[in-house]
Amino acid sequence: MAFRTILTVTGPHMGDGDLKLAAGLCEEIGAHLAVLVVAIAAPPPVGEYAAVVSEDWLKERQVDEKLLEKRVAAVSAFLANSALSADVSSEYPEVGWADERIGRRARYADITVIGPELLTGETLKSKVIEGALFSSGKPLLIVPQGTRPTLKPKRVLVAWDARLESSRAVRESLDMLTGADEVRLVMVDPVEDEHHHGQEPGADAAAYLARHGVKVMVDRLPSSNHSVADVLRQHAVDSGAELMVMGAYGHSRLRERIFGGVTKSVLEDQSLPILMAR
Repeated sequence: MAFRTILTVTGPHMGDGDLKLAAGLCEEIGAHLAVLVVAIAAPPPVGEYAAVVSEDWLKERQVDEKLLEKRVAAVSAFLANSALSADVSSEYPEVGWADERIGRRARYADITVIGPELLTGETLKSKVIEGALFSSGKPLLIVPQGTRPTLKPKRVLVAWDARLESSRAVRESLDMLTGADEVRLVMVDPVEDEHHHGQEPGADAAAYLARHGVKVMVDRLPSSNHSVADVLRQHAVDSGAELMVMGAYGHSRLRERIFGGVTKSVLEDQSLPILMAR
């Protein structure tokens, strides 16, 4: 689909690096930039000492709210100095509701972009990722440090495992795939049967993409005792991919957190921009 609104998230103690990155992507495709400023509230005091510490907690909240207002003003000034169509909003949620509040805002954008600065803040990063993937129904673009993001990539790697999440990721990135010079549909240790990849793994997905005018090649790779995430990362490097497209959380979040998974492994070590959808 075409991206007409891009959402990026920033915090009270962040600079403008991620804003500039998102603004550059908007300029590239003529999209509207939506900025959400988020400060996560400290949990209220509980237990027998709650009455004693509640005054300090209230003061902390007041400081947070002032910092949030200051950051909103700074973002507004940044946007005022650009020629972009843009808006800014803010949220001050409790930590348990932060992902839902962020996801709710992301429903009114076509894609959420996470830049390198946000990736360094563990709590806010995890809330944005979970909110975008589980509460918005829209894709997420993660841009690690040292990479050059683009929404008009020439070489794309699609991590395909025939799950619903992979299909959603392909559909959400279809405009980019159509405009690319080379798209590699990559499967690691594909299973050849009717319940997985069919008699010819990747053939159905490749035919679907080809009917949309995508210049697609199918790569079937063995894991050779390496993790799927490592195989995908290495193949992205070998093929010169500018973007990886993949489905996220084929298993539940809880299962991936406890036992690991491709999504978790990819998020822990990003070597190129990744578009995820669920």
